[in-house]
Amino acid sequence: MQSIIFDYAVFLLLIGLSFAVLIYSKISGPKEQTKADYVFASKGSVSMGAMLLSIARGFLGVKVFLGYPSEFYYRGSGMWETLYGMSLAFPLVLYFFLPVYFNLGITSVYQYLDMRFKSRLVRRLASGTYFIRSILNLGVTVFTPCVALKTVMGLPYWFSIILITSIAIVFTLLGGLRSAILADAVQSLVMIGCSIVIIIHGFFIAKGPLNVFEVTKERDRLDFFNFNMDPTLRVSTVSATLGQLFMSLSMFGCQQNFVQRYFSMDSQKQVEKALWLTIPLMIFLFSLSWIVGMVIFTVYADCDPRALGYISEIDEIIPFYIEDRFYFLPGFMGLVLASLFNSGLSILVSNLNSISTVAWEDFVSQIPIFKGATEKNQLWCIKSISVITGFIVMGVAFIVAQSSGVIDASQLMTSATSGPLLGVFVLAMFFPSTNWKGAAAGMISSHLMTLFIVLGSLSIAKEPNYLPVSTEGCTNTTFSPHIEPIFDIQYNQYKMSFLNKTHDDISSVLSTPEVESSSTDDILTMLYSITYMYYSLLGTFVTVFVGVIVSYMTAIRTGDDIQYHPLGYEPIL
Repeated sequence: MQSIIFDYAVFLLLIGLSFAVLIYSKISGPKEQTKADYVFASKGSVSMGAMLLSIARGFLGVKVFLGYPSEFYYRGSGMWETLYGMSLAFPLVLYFFLPVYFNLGITSVYQYLDMRFKSRLVRRLASGTYFIRSILNLGVTVFTPCVALKTVMGLPYWFSIILITSIAIVFTLLGGLRSAILADAVQSLVMIGCSIVIIIHGFFIAKGPLNVFEVTKERDRLDFFNFNMDPTLRVSTVSATLGQLFMSLSMFGCQQNFVQRYFSMDSQKQVEKALWLTIPLMIFLFSLSWIVGMVIFTVYADCDPRALGYISEIDEIIPFYIEDRFYFLPGFMGLVLASLFNSGLSILVSNLNSISTVAWEDFVSQIPIFKGATEKNQLWCIKSISVITGFIVMGVAFIVAQSSGVIDASQLMTSATSGPLLGVFVLAMFFPSTNWKGAAAGMISSHLMTLFIVLGSLSIAKEPNYLPVSTEGCTNTTFSPHIEPIFDIQYNQYKMSFLNKTHDDISSVLSTPEVESSSTDDILTMLYSITYMYYSLLGTFVTVFVGVIVSYMTAIRTGDDIQYHPLGYEPIL
């Protein structure tokens, strides 16, 4: 009972500290907030370290702490290899994307497309793609900490979702990008500290890192360099590298919330330095979560809590482990829960800032009634859009609650929307003969194709492909004393009742579900079965291919002669 009180106290304390960071940022920042202060962090107002942590957290999100350990536990190390694609993306963004629009003096990165193609349609298609992608991913971000709050505190999903989004809306109204960056940095440090504590304590329980490695290897959790070219395989080395490369290029090179951070730095040289330093930081944060998964799997290798019914969703394994193994450390569970809550909160706040800015610049400001609005009124319009967007995210989070894991939901949403966005920027920068008609046709075709595949994939019955787990080592002392046993009075009674189940029942609990293989003759079924890791690659290819063809065809008919400039066309005044 005393431990629970400590957990709640720490949880509420850290939530209060988040408000303190907001208040500090408000007091230490400009006395009168302008539109520029809200959209960007003032030059020099944020340290390099805070900016690095914010960029890394903006990409990895809260799934780095909750989703990836459960991914390793129940599906193995395949997704770890997405790190290859992430790392390759940074130099490409640095040398091909950044120089093009760093000095354009724009508020929305999608203004570049308007300047390049002289088309507001292309700009709005790109902005709309970013808007949809961000809304979908933020739904995952909001839902992720709700899993932990439900597992430990028993808070229903609907309550946690409403709580997080409501506080985020308040933060968005009061703060700006600088507040969000500072909050990102603080939450990142707390999360890193919690992960290190879990790993060190887990090594002690699991009899050292060598044993952790041996157990995970023996139980087929370490599966690297799988070069299987089957496009229907959920994840392999090839799909993880290529798929994540295109997703990362789209996010770091074409996404407003990241470009806003670049524009908030003092110079292009500082941005270059930051991006190079982000690579080792990303590797460290990413790998840390997988080591946490290795430790937890080793501890529960012979007695899986999910197979016994202690948890129902795979993403609940982290909060259950902390509740089970850190009962001796009052307040630690509260620290973890508050860190998850605040992380989801800070990411939501920073993205609401970016989304509302894009919505204002590319859509709302073009409505006649809003043209000529003063800067003060523009700021209030942007904040109003943030509020509306916050409620939309709330609705998406309720939908995500019905999915089969935060990693699957996040990767699917990111990959499905990355191709059209990356493709149109590739057309703008590397294909000087393309015009707005080709760019628009390419994006629309890519969206339609991706939507067709995604909807088709939903029509195919798929069971989660989890790796086998075991309950052979379960005893009355497997879990800590304060975990309520689900057995009968004695373990032997439980064991007998368990063994008396039918073989089919046991297989459905412990074994990997079998998925009926589709006929290779059915082209549509094969298309629907393509792993979501390739959606970004396919979407980019379709956008570029259709864009080049349509541009060529329309140029022949109209006699267009496109003069390309690396920074795009001069803006029309």
